[in-house]
Order: sequence, then structure tokens, then C-alpha cells
Amino acid sequence: MHLMEMLRFRPVPGSAVYLGLTRRCPLTCRHCSTNSLISSEEHDAGLFLGFADTFTAEDHPEIVLMSGGEALLRPRLVRDIARRASSVGTRSYVASGMFFARTGKIPRLIQEAIDEVDHFAASLDVFHEEEVPRSAVLKILRRLVDAGKDVSLQLVGMSDDDPYLAEATAEARDVLEDRVPMLVGLVGASGRAAEWMPDRRTLTHLPLSATADPCGVAAWPIVTFDGTVIACCNQAVVDQGRNAPAHLKLGHSATDTWQTIRSRSRASATLRAVRTIGPRMIAQDAGLSPPAEQCAACYALSAEDPQRKAVDLVERPGFAAMELGVQQILSSGGPVGYARRYGSARYADMVTLGYRPQEQPCAV
Repeated sequence: MHLMEMLRFRPVPGSAVYLGLTRRCPLTCRHCSTNSLISSEEHDAGLFLGFADTFTAEDHPEIVLMSGGEALLRPRLVRDIARRASSVGTRSYVASGMFFARTGKIPRLIQEAIDEVDHFAASLDVFHEEEVPRSAVLKILRRLVDAGKDVSLQLVGMSDDDPYLAEATAEARDVLEDRVPMLVGLVGASGRAAEWMPDRRTLTHLPLSATADPCGVAAWPIVTFDGTVIACCNQAVVDQGRNAPAHLKLGHSATDTWQTIRSRSRASATLRAVRTIGPRMIAQDAGLSPPAEQCAACYALSAEDPQRKAVDLVERPGFAAMELGVQQILSSGGPVGYARRYGSARYADMVTLGYRPQEQPCAV
């Protein structure tokens, strides 16, 4: 499964699910959005295996994505989830900080996990390189791609003009012979990065002429480290777990099936409106003065008035057609459009590296 195939589904509600298998990590990267440490929280594997067991051949996510913390601290769990997913037609993905690359080898259990997943993603940036050498990461990836594995690199920099990104992407393209796609983003002021970098977001309030700004990342539910299922990947929401805002909570993996979670995600009036016109317009229609930053505006929707306004919006004649139209527009931009909007515009085309177009099913 190439990165392009996965990103095709990114705007489609309920087409995939994230599993945050642990908050533990053996690395202490200065920019870590999750504040992960080796001593961080980790919950029973049954929270994730039991949820994966609710996937069926008739009703399953297209993709299950596993991350952390460091998901490969739990290689048996990654392996077992991937096997369950494959048995019903769901493809799997795991992301890693590559802690094991420092030894130059892939431990047996980690190799088993990588063999089972359909896509393996490695993190590479100046902060990871303080603990895991770039050469070691690229050496492992070269070995995997030579063996026929679908892999990708996730890089972050401080800006589109960051010299590190130019250098690292150039070396990766050379060593990996342009066979490995790269999803390039920018460091955000969350987790440990919030301690030393200014927040890029402007939290000033918009005038009443605020325009629609559909949220493209409220489509895939996330099972967080403690089993709480939330509707978006905002790290501040993920960190809250059971205390996440009510309109962004979809349930819990110990008690709710995949089918229930997907149904709630698709049926929620607030989420449908967020995905179609964005949280700022909902808040504005409810008489609030919304913050300019999309995620901050979404937090304001926990109040009763915005939620009632969201219900009114989705019940209006023509909303369903507008909802489908927005989804089609977001999908029409394809993987490169998604990478450009939510990552580094300069490097967005790098998601296509190594891609050999084949006939693809429509994601909408």
C-alpha cells in the first residue's frame, strides 16, 4: 500500500481508524507532540485487539493506522492487529520513531510486525537525529524497500525554507533512489515543542464575514491510549482522553464496536457541519465570535448554542448535497492537495515518489 493510496481516503468520513497503542517511547525528542517518555501510560492490549475483532468482512475500515508514542514497543500487538485487519480486508499501517535503527538491525519481533503491516512509516527530522542517526534510518529503509516493502518517510521542519528539509529530503531521495514517498510537515507548538517555540496559530477573532473552512481531519476516528475514541487528531484532544470535549468524543473501545463508532462519526450533526463548513462558521452562526484558528474555534462548539445551530444547519434543505460536494472537492485535490494543505506546500509533491498509478477504486 503506497502512501498515495492511503491519502486518497483521508477526506472520506469513516474510511479509516487510528489506534494510539501506547504513550511510551524510548526517545525523548525535543519536539515530541505527545510528550512521550518510556515511563508514559500504556493500557491493556485488549482495548485494541477487542476493537479490531469487531471489524468484519462486510463492515470494516479501509485502513487501520497504528502509532504511539512508539507503537513498535508493542510489536506483538501491532502484528496481531495487522493480522486481524487483513483477515477481513482492512489494510494496515504503522509509524515508528526508528529507535531500533541505532543497532543497525531489526529485532525479530519488530521484523514480524513490519512484515505483517501493509505500510511502514518512519519519522525523520533534526530532533529524531539527535538520538537516531539519519544514516541508520535510511539504511533500514533501504533494506526494507529492496525487499519489496511499502514504506514512507515522515519529516518535519521549522518552515518551508528550513535548510534541514532541503538537505534531508535530497539525501533520502538519493539513498532510496526516489522509491520512497515523503510526507513533509511543519513542527507545531504542542507537547515538548510548546516549551521552546512560539505558537504559529493566531488566536485573534475573525470578523463576522468569516468564510467556510471545512475541516479535512475530522474524518478518521482515533482510539486513544486509554481506549477513548475521539473524532479528530488534534493532539490536545488526544491527550485529554476521557476528558475530551463531548462533541469530539465518540465512545470507548472497550464497549463500542467499529460499526458504532463509524456510525456516530458520520451521523453527528456537529461533525458533519465541521467537515462541511468548518467550526468557525458554526460558532459565528450561533452568535459567537470565533477564534481564527480552526481547532480553537472547534473547542467553542462544546457549548449548547453551537451544537443546536449545527443540528439546524444539517437539517436545512440542500445540506446533504453541499456535504457531498465539499467531500468531492476535498477528494479532488488528491493526496498532493492534502499534503499541501496540512503539511509543507513546497514538498507536497514528494508524496508521489515511487508511485506507479494503477486503477484505483473511487474513495467517495
